[in-house]
Amino acid sequence: MKYSWNYHNKPDKRIMLETENIYRPIRATVEEVIDESPLIKSFVLIPETEFHFKTGEFIELTIDGYGEAPFTPSSSPLESHKIEVTVMKAGYVTEKIHALMKGDLVGIRGPFGRGYPLDRFYGHEVLILGGGCGFAPIRSLLFNLMAEKEKFIKVILCYGAKSPEDCIYKPFVDQLRKVEKFEVYRSVDKADATWSEKEGVVTKLLDDIRIDVQQSVAIVCGPPVMMKYGTFRLLEMGYPASDIYLSMEKNMSCGMGKCGHCMMGKYYVCKDGPVFTYEEIKEQPDIWV
Repeated sequence: MKYSWNYHNKPDKRIMLETENIYRPIRATVEEVIDESPLIKSFVLIPETEFHFKTGEFIELTIDGYGEAPFTPSSSPLESHKIEVTVMKAGYVTEKIHALMKGDLVGIRGPFGRGYPLDRFYGHEVLILGGGCGFAPIRSLLFNLMAEKEKFIKVILCYGAKSPEDCIYKPFVDQLRKVEKFEVYRSVDKADATWSEKEGVVTKLLDDIRIDVQQSVAIVCGPPVMMKYGTFRLLEMGYPASDIYLSMEKNMSCGMGKCGHCMMGKYYVCKDGPVFTYEEIKEQPDIWV
């Protein structure tokens, strides 16, 4: 059974739909492995049956004999015959994922959670602030926004990484810069001779953009410290807490609200999120941990 609910409802009000069992993994074949940076790889997976998800929802990726881990797809939600996940090597399971090669089999279960409410973005300027591997769910969102670009005034992406070498999706960024209504700004904490864009923390990019705060919404996704100070900067710019959307993925584990690993105050991030407005969670304890 699959959960679905209206974004405007309280998180604990769910409508059960008759559909496939999202808790049982389906097989998928690794079609391609893409080196994005020294610690980040993208995996193109071909599921044995069509797989549908909404941008911002997440999956559990299973490696037989080793375990599973949650990831928000980095591919277009409009594509059901393949799915891409972008993985930073940071532990036991992600190390095993990084060892995958073309032709290997994995399991996918899901999708889970609450994604981005695109209908709330229609008719607005959309500001996206991302950092590091947080570009993964942002990339999926950008695919959706590009497919419906006539419904938005403009889209501004501000992305930051530690170094030029750590910037991911370089071909995608080049493609995005050619799309009408889309603007791309990037920064790195430490530049080198190859870098011609901004140097410094990603929030510095917000000084360079032109945006009508009253007619826009903001999305933030990245490492917790970046999300914390990014959110504070957006509040300083005049964004109301209800117009700042955060993807709070860092501590998810089981995807079913059973292990408690992702509890954030009264919320289970894996079931009630991972996408929240800042208004929803600002009073919860330790949201940036």
